[in-house]
Amino acid sequence: MDKEISGRDAFGDALVEVGKENSKIVVLNADLSKATRSYLFAEKFPQRSFNVGIAEQNMMGMASGLSSLGLIPVVCTFAMFAAGRAFEQIRNSIAYPLANVKIVGGHTGIICGEDGVTHQAIEDIALMRSIPNMTVLVPADARETRQALRAAIQMKGPVYLRIVRVASKTVTTQEEFIIGKANVLRSGMDATIIACGIMVDESLKAAELLSEENIEVRVINMSTIKPLDIKTIKKAAKETGAIVTAEDHSCLGGLGGAVAEVLVNHCPVFMHQVGMQDEFGQTGDWRELLDHFGLNARGICAAVKKTLKNKKQSKFAGRFTR
Repeated sequence: MDKEISGRDAFGDALVEVGKENSKIVVLNADLSKATRSYLFAEKFPQRSFNVGIAEQNMMGMASGLSSLGLIPVVCTFAMFAAGRAFEQIRNSIAYPLANVKIVGGHTGIICGEDGVTHQAIEDIALMRSIPNMTVLVPADARETRQALRAAIQMKGPVYLRIVRVASKTVTTQEEFIIGKANVLRSGMDATIIACGIMVDESLKAAELLSEENIEVRVINMSTIKPLDIKTIKKAAKETGAIVTAEDHSCLGGLGGAVAEVLVNHCPVFMHQVGMQDEFGQTGDWRELLDHFGLNARGICAAVKKTLKNKKQSKFAGRFTR
């Protein structure tokens, strides 16, 4: 098994690798090159790296302009400042004209705990997936982060790539990252857990705990939030009849919201969302914050049991799928 490495470290290394392979890649950062690890690219390719200072909105406009010259800009900053502060510029200058810009949002979710509430982006997935033409990727570990960056560079058009600061266990196994395709990491027929980012590991831990109680759950890594793998979601809903989503993000408009939209339109089943419940985070150690807000294996187990109970007690059980 690979050594635990953070998403941002994996991103920084991968950025140098793709930079060597493709001279059209240029990198822009907003005075956060150390935090996003984009400084590694700057050390290797100083003529293709630009620190614009604390001017995220201008940075998005610059990236759009550079893309019009045939370059491939990779824009790096904290997710809060990218998705939040520069939303209008991303919408109107990048997504609307289909500019070939890759936006990398770091320090995401409550797992950037010590940085405090103002820096904890728990709305960025919702914001970015609401924009037409935008692809949204949320890799589960360092290995998948490297793959996702390569996939983003290879596709034409705007991409939002969400990465994390903390080191995590390697949980993915696929040889190739295919945008729009989910990966089933564990089989099961009692219920399905659909997770993204660091919550994929917690979901696998939850599955192990549930298995000890003879509850076998399917675990799906939904690393592409947009375009969503509707086929895999429908299959899981029809076969297991109960869905739980898990994300280090608000349940409003994030992965849970996206999955709920699919279910209500195609295959209504009982569902529960594990995530931030319309609330801000707190300042503190990220592990303690996950425990405090129930974004852990125990919280996911409880959600699965609640969903299974609802399914069993309902007089409509077994009639929802079609």
